[in-house]
Amino acid sequence: MRYRQLGNSDIQVSVLGLGTMTWGHQNTETDAHQQIDLALAEGINFIDTAEMYPTPTKAETWRTTERYIGSWLAASGRRDEVILASKIAGPARDPSSQQHIRDGLSHHDRRNIVEALDGSLKRLNTDYLDLYQLHWPDRTTNIFGQREYPYQADSQNVAIEETLAVLADQVKAGKVRHIGVSNETPWGVAEFLKQSERLGLPRIASVQNPYSLLNRLYEGGLSEFTHREGVGLLAYSPLAFGALTGKYLGGARPEGSRLSAVYRTFNRYDSASAQEAITGYLEIARQHGLTPAQLALAFIIDKPFVTSALTGQTSLAQLRDNLGALDVSLSDEIKAQVQAIHQRIPNPAP
Repeated sequence: MRYRQLGNSDIQVSVLGLGTMTWGHQNTETDAHQQIDLALAEGINFIDTAEMYPTPTKAETWRTTERYIGSWLAASGRRDEVILASKIAGPARDPSSQQHIRDGLSHHDRRNIVEALDGSLKRLNTDYLDLYQLHWPDRTTNIFGQREYPYQADSQNVAIEETLAVLADQVKAGKVRHIGVSNETPWGVAEFLKQSERLGLPRIASVQNPYSLLNRLYEGGLSEFTHREGVGLLAYSPLAFGALTGKYLGGARPEGSRLSAVYRTFNRYDSASAQEAITGYLEIARQHGLTPAQLALAFIIDKPFVTSALTGQTSLAQLRDNLGALDVSLSDEIKAQVQAIHQRIPNPAP
């Protein structure tokens, strides 16, 4: 296993992190504990979760993922071996879809942050989080696959400096070691850094955004923050919901897969351009004796701006396959082949 510094913090995290968003829908508590055991045995030390998990969030299952992790921590007594991260939900675009999380209006103000954090700590059976993240911005912007900026005024949102002040209090209280953002834009990251410097408040250590062979938009503006400001990327969906393994080609929906079980109407990866790109990457993997997952993950962790790639898996076999990416060194030939597809079909599934 290889480890990288989390932003400007004193924390070293594994280049592969354990994503958990299926635990509670597709994975049982026993499954979750087995994944944690294998991950730690192989050197993974970073576990990422969120109060709203598993996704898609539902009133009857939200918070389940944190409880599964918490029961493992309570039984194992291995809290000091884990870098643990969670997230507070943001306000829903459609509050009716998220009424179970503080009435669908989970703004990043004092009441919501304190309530969310205290709830996460209780479920996780821990006194502190190594990293606490804002799951998405408390403002309308182009995230979750929306390419164009919406130019939409918000009826209510919490100023970034107010959010930072509340998070600073949580750090001072010892509940949180470091803070981060997720699904953020270049403007958002810059504003968080500006306000933290202006007010003498904690800096964000990381940004958790999607990054994969099918979505390399992070490279265009956000990647420079790693180089110049010490804000590392925690790359989520590095396998594009598993689409980069090829299992959804031609509209296939294998039994038990994410797109058959919980995201039946999710079609971001069904476009002709996405399917063409996936087919091309599968051929590169075949030519070089790699599994598709190993090629996709090796590409991610090869990037200097990536701190950790967060893999979500529903079986131990998938986790072992993902771990195989650590043994892959991408040749100049492979990189050129990957780049040729990207230049022909750039970012087909943001």
